[in-house]
Amino acid sequence: MRRIINRRPGRGGVLFWGLLPFAAACAVYAVASAMRLAANPNDKLLPPLSALGEAIARVAFSPDARTGDYLLWVDTAASLQRLGLGLGVSLLIALVLGIAIGLIPYVRAGLAPFVAILSMIPPMAVLPVLFIVFGLDELSKVVLIVFGVVPFLIRDLAGRVGEIPREQLIKAQTLGASSWQIVVRVVLPQMVPRLVDALRLSLGPAWLFLISAEAIAATEGLGYRIFLVRRYMAMDVILPYVAWITLLAFVSDYLLRRFNSRFFPWMQAGKGPS
Repeated sequence: MRRIINRRPGRGGVLFWGLLPFAAACAVYAVASAMRLAANPNDKLLPPLSALGEAIARVAFSPDARTGDYLLWVDTAASLQRLGLGLGVSLLIALVLGIAIGLIPYVRAGLAPFVAILSMIPPMAVLPVLFIVFGLDELSKVVLIVFGVVPFLIRDLAGRVGEIPREQLIKAQTLGASSWQIVVRVVLPQMVPRLVDALRLSLGPAWLFLISAEAIAATEGLGYRIFLVRRYMAMDVILPYVAWITLLAFVSDYLLRRFNSRFFPWMQAGKGPS
């Protein structure tokens, strides 16, 4: 008897089983919406799917009456710019400090406890401090993302550096490699794909920090729009925005995964199917 853990769906089966939960969720939403609207035609909590479609067309393909902007795309551009800048700065800091802490004992003794303490501070707790110090403009939002993501990336990367077999470092030194050459030729090629994997895990928290900052102090952005229309109970706008943020995060995760599989195929060796 073939065990269930050894059975694998074909390509069509993967597509079917992958789409099934989404279809079920849409069906449940449609039924729940119809039931609430039947009880109260003015209910705004679960608007019908047709209302969601109309709202998407309004914010994405029709210019705003006041500003003339296409709100969804303006908000998306503003949020992605903040997110990209925050994650880019985070990657650079994590790459330098993570390798240094993991590879150099003196740096590890001096910085590892400090980074560990920083990673325990709830980023949202320091948001008011960031607004006071850096103002309400773009810098405070980027700094919040960096503050929330960098300690995790540093600790993860430092731990990965510590897992490099000692024999590799000894052999490189035996062949005459300097400390800088060991970093560039031995450590860095192994750490970049692992840093990308850590970044994938940080996408969710990074979006959370961004949306929170935009909700408090912004004039455009996905988080700003969601919290602006919530006062009107405009669920027909809020739900598509939430779905759009989810799609952006999913696409980002997919592109990072493809980046690793394209440029570092050796990393996938020995792993199970993702």
